[in-house]
Amino acid sequence: MRLSIGSLSKRSGVSIRALRHYDQIGLLQPSEVAESGYRYYDDAAIERLWQILFYRELGFPLGDIGEILSSPAFDRNRALTEHRSLLVQKRERLDRLIDLVSNAMKGANKMEFKPFDTSEIDALREQYAAEAKARWGDTQAYRESAKRAAQWTEADKAKLKKESAEIFAAFAALVGTDPAHAQVQALVSRWKAFVSESYYDCTDEILAGLGQMYIADERFAKNIDKFGAGTAQLMSEAIAVYCKK
Repeated sequence: MRLSIGSLSKRSGVSIRALRHYDQIGLLQPSEVAESGYRYYDDAAIERLWQILFYRELGFPLGDIGEILSSPAFDRNRALTEHRSLLVQKRERLDRLIDLVSNAMKGANKMEFKPFDTSEIDALREQYAAEAKARWGDTQAYRESAKRAAQWTEADKAKLKKESAEIFAAFAALVGTDPAHAQVQALVSRWKAFVSESYYDCTDEILAGLGQMYIADERFAKNIDKFGAGTAQLMSEAIAVYCKK
């Protein structure tokens, strides 16, 4: 799919002015700018806008949203799952309101206030916001990540995806090997260098935190284990060994 800025504005409900602002601050850049100056957005950019709107719904400032989406820890499937849960809650509330109005039209006199209650939706929104803040936080590392990501071209993104996949696959091929083995430790060093070169300065402290997250978050582990069962566990254990040296 390829949409002009005007078409994207109509489909998303986001004003052209807002889309231009997102471009200026590096939050959502068009995938193509024609010689005429017209901005065009491909599928990846459109999906990023979905995520921006989701985190804006949770109350995050635009600067924080940029850091979250640019983080190597960002889990697309997790974000979509959370987004769906929030939408289901909203739909259920709307269904209750529709039933209330329908019953009133039929002459029902019962004064029901539950359909107006938004506490469940508010609680879910606050839960996801708290989880996101805890996962990414307001750190220099992620500010640096967002700054670098704002400069990426589509070719850069494809290259990063390919390089990270190669490293994950290399770890997967060594599942069952001692985490302290030189070959495994060399991969940890390679992963650390990749994160530092691509996102932010990956200190041993940050690396240790990433290693813990790879298995602490079941959904994150599942994403890594797509390269082979046990990959996340091996990475986590190998990183722990590396950081204790």
